[in-house]
Order: sequence, then C-alpha cells, then structure tokens
Amino acid sequence: MSTAPVSIKFKWGLSASDPEQKPVFFVGLSTHLSALTWQDVRCKLEPRVSEEVWLRGLSVASPGEICELWPRGAALGLLPPRRSRHAAPSRSHALSKLIRTAIRSTGDESVVLVCRKRDVLASAVAIARAVPLYSARSGPGALPVAPAPAPTYTPTPAPARRTLTVEIHIAQPEGDSEDEDIGPLDPVLLETTLSSEELSTIQDVADATRLAARITDTPANIMDVDAFIEEACKVAKDLDIAEPTIIRGEELKERGMGGLYGVGKAAACPPALVVLSYVAPGATETVAWVGKGIVYDTGGLSIKARTAMVGMKGDCGGAAGVLGAFAAAVRAGPRCALHAVLCLAENAVGPRATRPDDVHRLYSGRSVEINNTDAEGRLVLSDGVVYAQRDLKADTIVDVATLTGAQGTATGKYHAAVVSNTSALEQRCVRAGLLAGDLAHALPFAPELHFAEFSSAVADMKNSVADRNNAQPSCAALFVLAHLGFDFPGQWLHVDMAAPAHCGERATGYGVALLTVLFGSITRSRLLQALSPNN
Repeated sequence: MSTAPVSIKFKWGLSASDPEQKPVFFVGLSTHLSALTWQDVRCKLEPRVSEEVWLRGLSVASPGEICELWPRGAALGLLPPRRSRHAAPSRSHALSKLIRTAIRSTGDESVVLVCRKRDVLASAVAIARAVPLYSARSGPGALPVAPAPAPTYTPTPAPARRTLTVEIHIAQPEGDSEDEDIGPLDPVLLETTLSSEELSTIQDVADATRLAARITDTPANIMDVDAFIEEACKVAKDLDIAEPTIIRGEELKERGMGGLYGVGKAAACPPALVVLSYVAPGATETVAWVGKGIVYDTGGLSIKARTAMVGMKGDCGGAAGVLGAFAAAVRAGPRCALHAVLCLAENAVGPRATRPDDVHRLYSGRSVEINNTDAEGRLVLSDGVVYAQRDLKADTIVDVATLTGAQGTATGKYHAAVVSNTSALEQRCVRAGLLAGDLAHALPFAPELHFAEFSSAVADMKNSVADRNNAQPSCAALFVLAHLGFDFPGQWLHVDMAAPAHCGERATGYGVALLTVLFGSITRSRLLQALSPNN
C-alpha cells in the first residue's frame, strides 16, 4: 500500500468511473454479487471489462481470494459463505483481510461493497480499520545523506492525499435472522436503501474507528499523555462541547486517586484523568464509558521481558476506543448524559516508581497492596469508575481496557472478554458485538469464587491474583467492580479487549463500533437505534 494518507468516503449507489483511471474492487457474498445485473455494475467496469468477463469472474472466484478482472484495475473478492454462531454475520474479519490485500494503488480507488443493511455498519468499520492512518514512512524518493550546514538536496514532497470511495449496494435480505443468533431484526434493517442520515452515521463511526486506531498506533515518544490530552481537547472542540475536565499530577494525589497517580507518577509526563461530557436537555439517564489509557507500559519495576514490552504503545487502546466512540455517539445525538472518562498514564521505571509492597489508597477509599506493578490497568480503571459513579452520578458504567494477556488465552484474538453484574447487559453486549463486528464473549461472574485471589494481610486487597490459573480475566474485572462495590445498584460492564485491539502490528480501533451499537438506543440515529440490542 502507498504511504500517502488515505481518506475514506462512503456513498450509497454506484457512480460511473473507468477502472483504468480509478481501480475498483467489488466485495461481498457470492449470492449477493451474483444477484447484481450487468446494468448494475457496467458503470464501474466499462470499457475495460465485458459482461462475459464479469460473469466468468463470478463463476471462478474462490471465497477469501481476489479474482482479477482487469490487471490492476478491476477485481472482485468473495466473503466466506458460511459462518459459525460466534462469528459476525458481516464476515467483517474476512472483509478487512480482503481489503488490505486489494488496496494497492497510489491513486484514488473505489470499493463496491455489496451487503445486507444489517451488515453495512460492521462492513464499513471493517474497511476503515484495513486502511490505517498512522505512518512514519518517508515515502518514495532519495533520502538525504548526513546533515550538512547547507543541504544540497531537495526534500521529497509529502505524498498527495488519496481517496478511497466506498460505494454501497444494499442486497435483498434473505433467510431468517434467528439462525444467525442475533434475534429478530428491526424493520429498518430489512430495507434496501440508505438515507443521507444513515450514511452520516456510517461515516462518523468509521472515522472514529480510524481515530482510535491512529492514537493506539502512534508511538509513545509522540503520543504521550500530553498528546493524548490534546487529542481529547480536539475532539471536544470538533463536537462543539465544553472543554474536557482535566485532573492531573499532584491534584490526583490530593483528591485521593492513588491508583492513577501511583501508576503514572514516575513518568516525565504526569498522569491525568480526562473527562469529556455531553448532557442532553432533560436527560434522565447517565452513561459513563471509562477507558484505560496507558500510553506505554514497561511493566514498572515488575518489568516486562524484552519481547513482551514490544507493542506496549498499544496499551492505551481502551481509552482511544472510548474517545472515538464518544465522538461518534455525540454526533448521533445522545438523549442522555454521556461521559467519556480517560485514565491516562505512562507506567514508567524511575526513582519515583511504585514498588512491589507499596500500599496505595484509591479513590474508593480502599487500600491496595501492590504485588505486581505490571497489573496497573485495574488500578487506573478503579479510580475512573468510582469517579464516574461518585462525581458523574452514572447509572451505567462501562470500562474498556487492554487489561490482561490472559484475555487472549480465554477468548482469543477476535473476541473481547466481557464481565457484567447484570446478565441482561452482558447478553446485549454479546449481541451488539455480532452486529457491530467488534466481537465479545462472556466470562464467568462469580465474586464469591474468585475475589479471594486478591486477599492481603496488610491492605483491603492486593492488585494481582495469587493463582494465575484461576480465571485471571474474570478476577481482574472483579478488582475493578470491588471499588464500585459488589452492591453497586447500577449496571456495570467490563470489556477486556487486549487481543482484539490489534491485528498483527496494527491497531483495530476496537470498541468504537461495539459501544455505539450497544448504546444505539439512546441516540437519535435511525441506523444505530435499529442495530441496538436495547431496542
């Protein structure tokens, strides 16, 4: 793929273009692509591709592979025809893989996405995450030699911005949605048209996913706590809402947020709690999304091994996802009070670093004996969720974090692990994941069986489990809930997305689609309301 920055634009319907001038890639299920007539597609293929070649391509193409119709100009890709009950109906992961392979030009390109309306948001997000924004590559051209007082070379100009236009064709719905484990569908999702408002929702969620991925991909020497705060302030300004509330450095300590302060106090950039808020007129419900934003995680004095530390710039993926989801949700018009709470810190090594055996008192008032400084995410989240409950008066609290390596062992690379104090919210989250393409799978919720792992002789609890073979991801979630209180009367959901936050060496922006669909019913977006499992 070219190093030129790429903007993605979503449209409904196909427009005329010559594949020699603007390459085109058709993608969808075989049944959906085969249902297209030559009149539907000829505007994207003529004069280079004939009807005979188009039909021949459809007959020989294999799922998961790309079939060239015109060299480097026109191609089609088929999504897998079958899927299991725990995979997304949109086949979003296969779609991302096809897009990453197909997009290769240095100029503008088109993708023709053929899918059912219920799959259009997840498919758009899959395309968005296949085209990452962050790159530090220099691009084509000769690099300068050693610095000289008067450079004799001409710097290579920055590559021109490219545009990837995604033209959407809505396929006719078929079959019974019950066999896809997503329950009955809203009639809106059975339509074969997209309104301009629905296109705006698709564009906003896709753009927010790319924002979250860019923040997560950016290395910590650039995306430090200061830079992350600037990103949050820019989002607030773009949304035309009040500037974020920022509690930072020694003020965290003074206000009793010993978890966030203790994790970040050794870094050059002091830690911060950053809160973005949107309050709808007459709101009667308050929702808070809390994100773990560790901009780099060395493990602290319980330092990570050399190979385990690589990639820890991505430990802010939870906060990045929350920030992106908040931006998309506010543009969709929430009908409640909605808050994004970002817990930002660098878990660094230095003279002021937290030591194993230290005891911190968190915002909940509970004391924590540190037995592993590399179990830092639950400390910052605990301060964040208590702030959401105590200061923001949230009825529903969701924390999102790249929390445990054990999550990948428990639920794999594609499914986040979720824990909730209510079965209804847990089930809605799993269904929202299927519809959003951000997959989720429930873990055991059994405080009476698991919380004893944190027993301490000198404090209210330790921060890491005694037995690492006893449901680590569930235990980590319970640590956070313990600070809210196991009798918390509201709804709480924990999303551990350590593995799905990345695909290979790239961030996915996981969490943006999940949260916007899960809470779609509290927005004014017609598409998000239809997709929301709360409907």
